[in-house]
Order: sequence, then structure tokens, then C-alpha cells
Amino acid sequence: MKKITVAIGLALALALPAGAIAKPHPDNADKRAAKAECKTLRGNTDATREGFRTQFRSFAACVRKTAVEEAQEEQAAHKNAAKECKALGLHGRAFGKCVSEKAKAKEHAADEQDAQDAAEFKNAAKECDAERGDTDATRQAFAENYGKNENDRNAFGKCVSSKVSEDETETS
Repeated sequence: MKKITVAIGLALALALPAGAIAKPHPDNADKRAAKAECKTLRGNTDATREGFRTQFRSFAACVRKTAVEEAQEEQAAHKNAAKECKALGLHGRAFGKCVSEKAKAKEHAADEQDAQDAAEFKNAAKECDAERGDTDATRQAFAENYGKNENDRNAFGKCVSSKVSEDETETS
């Protein structure tokens, strides 16, 4: 009997850490939020849609990636909120209410940051489209300036990512 108990205890001890480090699985709410964020990120102009395609191969790829990020944000918000409420010495119903309120606030802040990032991405795509110009000469110069592969076809994506990086360093 002791051997069985020890074996079960060891199995549980090994299983818990593996489950604790697993990626969170997005639920339907995360997927809905991801679809909305991807629609915003994709935009309505040719420039923003081209920038979107350079970052994500498809809308579905965006939704998959963003849904996982949403689930991670939610998990982190709840974990951090629980730590804060525990530090306040709350217990029972007050603890639960505290965690709920703080987690919602943290998720809302993360969603606002995502919206700001999407706006910066769309602005960068529009800037790059304007910089690229309409003539063959300006497009060639643009490709030579930003292109990093053998045929410079990645120039637009490199331009957008460099502009987004510039915006991030300016706000930091």
C-alpha cells in the first residue's frame, strides 16, 4: 500500500510542474478579442493591408497568435492581481472581489496598449507607403534602402517594422 501511495505522489509531483508551465489555451472570448484586434490591425487601406500581410501570412495566423497572447495577458493579469490582493492581507469574499477588480483593470490596460500598438502599426504602414512613392525610381530607391534579401521584396515589411521600432523607442 505504501508503494502505491508513494508512486501516486511521485506521479503527481512530476505532473504538476509540467502543467504549470504549459501555454494557456485561448477560450472563445480570447478568440473573439483576437479577431477584433486583427481586424483593427489589418485596417482598410491598401497600405495597412500590405503591412498586415508582411507581419502575418493570413488573417487566421493573426487570430491564432493574438488569441494566445490574449490568454497570456489574462493569465498574467489574474496572477499579478492575486499577488497584489494577497499582499493586502485580504481573505475570502473580499480577496475574490479584489482579484476580480484588479484583473479586469489590468486586462483593460493591456487591451488599450494593444489598440495603441495597432494604431502605431497602421501609421507606420501609411508612412512607408508614402515614402515608397508611385514612380519606378522612388520604388527602386525604397527597395534598395529597406530591402534585406536578394530581391529586396521584403522592403515594405522592413520599413514598417523599423518605423514601429522607432515609435517604441521614442515613447520609452
